[in-house]
Amino acid sequence: IPSVSSIVPESCLLIVVGLLVGGLIKGVGEKPPILKSDIFFLFLLPPIILDAGYFLPLRPFTENLGTILIFAVVGTLWNAFFLGGLMYAVCQLGGPGLNHISLLANLLFGSIISAVDPVAVLAVFEEIHINELLHILVFGESLLNDAVTVVLYHLFEEFASFEQVTILDIILGFLSFFVVSLGGVLVGVIYGVIAAFTSRFTSHIRVIEPLFVFLYSYMAYLSAELFHLSGIMALICAGVVMRPYVEANISHKSHTTIKYFLKMWSSVSETLIFIFLGVSTVAGHHYWNWTFVISTLFFCLIARVLGVLVLTWFINKFRIVKLTPKDQFIIAYGGLRGAIAFSLGYLLDYKHFGMRDMFLTAIITVIFFTVFVQGMTIRPLVDLLAVKKKQETKRSINEEIHTQFLDHLLTGIEDICGHYGHHHWKDKLNRFNKKYVKKCLIAGERSKEPQLIAFYHKMEMKQAIELVESGGIGKIPSAVSTVSIQNINPQTLPLDRVLPALSKDKEEEIRKILRTNLQKTRQRLRSYNRHTLVADPYEEAWNQMLLRRQKARQLEQKMNNYLTVPAHRLDSPTMSRARIGSDPLAYEPKEDSENLPIITIDPASPQSPESVDLMSEEPKGCSGLPPSPEEDEEGLVMRVKEPSSPGTDDVFTPGTGDSPSNQRMLRCLSDPGPRPEPEEGEPFIPKGQ
Repeated sequence: IPSVSSIVPESCLLIVVGLLVGGLIKGVGEKPPILKSDIFFLFLLPPIILDAGYFLPLRPFTENLGTILIFAVVGTLWNAFFLGGLMYAVCQLGGPGLNHISLLANLLFGSIISAVDPVAVLAVFEEIHINELLHILVFGESLLNDAVTVVLYHLFEEFASFEQVTILDIILGFLSFFVVSLGGVLVGVIYGVIAAFTSRFTSHIRVIEPLFVFLYSYMAYLSAELFHLSGIMALICAGVVMRPYVEANISHKSHTTIKYFLKMWSSVSETLIFIFLGVSTVAGHHYWNWTFVISTLFFCLIARVLGVLVLTWFINKFRIVKLTPKDQFIIAYGGLRGAIAFSLGYLLDYKHFGMRDMFLTAIITVIFFTVFVQGMTIRPLVDLLAVKKKQETKRSINEEIHTQFLDHLLTGIEDICGHYGHHHWKDKLNRFNKKYVKKCLIAGERSKEPQLIAFYHKMEMKQAIELVESGGIGKIPSAVSTVSIQNINPQTLPLDRVLPALSKDKEEEIRKILRTNLQKTRQRLRSYNRHTLVADPYEEAWNQMLLRRQKARQLEQKMNNYLTVPAHRLDSPTMSRARIGSDPLAYEPKEDSENLPIITIDPASPQSPESVDLMSEEPKGCSGLPPSPEEDEEGLVMRVKEPSSPGTDDVFTPGTGDSPSNQRMLRCLSDPGPRPEPEEGEPFIPKGQ
């Protein structure tokens, strides 16, 4: 029913199914099965955590690790003590039915109910496709708060059996947090390395390769739980450590098997957990107390909101990408409780905690409220607040290159600043991994393969599989290199080509040949230090050569302009008159042009022969003096004829801002064209003679 599943999360529907099944079993007179804690912690929870740890998006997780740890550790401690203290106050004021509940019992109840549940968060957040930052913050918190929950649970459980709790017990309890969390991490790392090392020798038994991944992961979880360490942190660390090395060693079929088997296994466990929650609700013994249950629910919400607001205010002082009020609301609203709280409550002993049934009733109420109310309303709220959603984009080689480039760049900037930050230690770890760890844990030539090439092979294989699944087998190029073929039949790499070593003299000779034949070659400077910067000996010679070429080019251009007729279209008489009339200052007379021949133009009819009078056409050589270079450059000058009267033609009438001399026009054509023949009887006498 798509209309229902689009509104109600899958976890809510599964709890409803469990309620119906439990009611049906009880209706026929049978006793419904209850979700026992051993079954939950040993068989149902590990597949979900392993799936989350093995496929954990490592880059966003490590970049936001500080924020996640603050929410997981400080936030969970705040929730537990705030809720436990307030519930103790409620019990003291709540009447005879609650007076006997001690402070330790309330603190234990607060530690159980305060932790965000990874199963419930996964079930809801994967359906609403929230952006990667918010998803990793809430989900990372739900994974890492396990250590705090385990420590507080066992601590208060032990204190309940003591007659008196001393300061030493509290200090030891505080130190046990580091033992539980770091011990779980260490166990996970050890088993992850063993699994990676084992996968190096499985090339001849591909069938059981996936078994080693599941076996060592489960052994890490059991070993951690055996010593009361954090099993969830051990599983996550085992999955994160083993994955890059295991995937480089195993075949592609084994990788596919691991991926789909983990997804199927975790999905089945999640389904059973929520169904059993519904069945156990019907089957369990309940003790309903309105004051206790309503107070628990109210204080849970208040503690979560206050914790997120205060911690985010502190975290934003150190974060580059700040958490906005919308992000804070989603983080606070996404604090869902689930089956871990129910199972821990079910583990309580009646001997020390006679109010176990009331605790379980309150826990189930909080679980149902968070899963049903918050889980169902978070999707409309995300749409209403326009919170950024996850972008389904495929990673590309281009993106990988730029990501690696930015990592190297930021590492270099940190080294220059002397600030050993996140990128510095990440680079150190990558170098150590490449130099030592890969050689021990990865078999064959894959240990020497660059990260970019490995990523390219992975993308190529993924694309080939998608083509096969979509039926486009004919589109696959013939030269597709596959990871599985490399793993099954490892081929020896061809020997590296030996490049001839050049002596310094030979190298300098090649540089000289290149300089004479290529215009823009420069000697590359080896050092970028300003104290050791060496000047290029050829730089000055090249500058002189470029200046000489530029001067020669300018001179050649000037000669061409002087000797040849420019190839531009002549304007019509009307356009000429309009241009001259619009800008008379453009034709300013030159100083030394008094002795030049002058042609007077009547603008009224420029084409009539009568309008052109030769006023002075004295040859330059007649005066007995050689022509000056200025006269050679200026050529002939055309003068505008003054109008006979002010009203005749006022286009060329000099204005007040003009020069005192007459307006003249520089002649732009070297050849004025054929002169009109003088008619018979017309005197050919220059003016003024």
